[in-house]
Amino acid sequence: MSETSDPDPAPTARPVLILLAEDNDAHAELIESCLNDLRLINEVRHVSDGELALDYLLRRGHFSDPKSSPRPDLILLDLRMPKIDGLEVLREIKSTDGLCRIPVVILTTSAAETDIARAGDLHANSYLVKPIEFEALFQMLRDMGFYWLVMNRAAASE
Repeated sequence: MSETSDPDPAPTARPVLILLAEDNDAHAELIESCLNDLRLINEVRHVSDGELALDYLLRRGHFSDPKSSPRPDLILLDLRMPKIDGLEVLREIKSTDGLCRIPVVILTTSAAETDIARAGDLHANSYLVKPIEFEALFQMLRDMGFYWLVMNRAAASE
């Protein structure tokens, strides 16, 4: 095989999108800032409650246009959100054709075993507890982003 042949060419580069469902504005700003600093993504879309997360994903209301509300490559989902709890959002995502293949990473302050077990039962792809220290959060988001957006090979969403 010649040096110029590539047996597994990378897919054509396209913008990478994360949907961040987080009700705490300070946490959301910090997470967005960390992700932008890492330059692993092109865009973060932030929604502040579970109902808006489902509206975005199911293209309801002002998210109805697929051009302005494209499917995310990764969903970062807090558990304790107003209107619709994160676990209910996860249940809907994982039971909906066209959404179920999108990786969902629970990103929460809860380290409760019951939350971890329920998220696993609902097919969360990962469960991360937000560290208090900024440097630890930055490192965790760097590792998470690199794994899910660079290393991981996923089936295309429908």
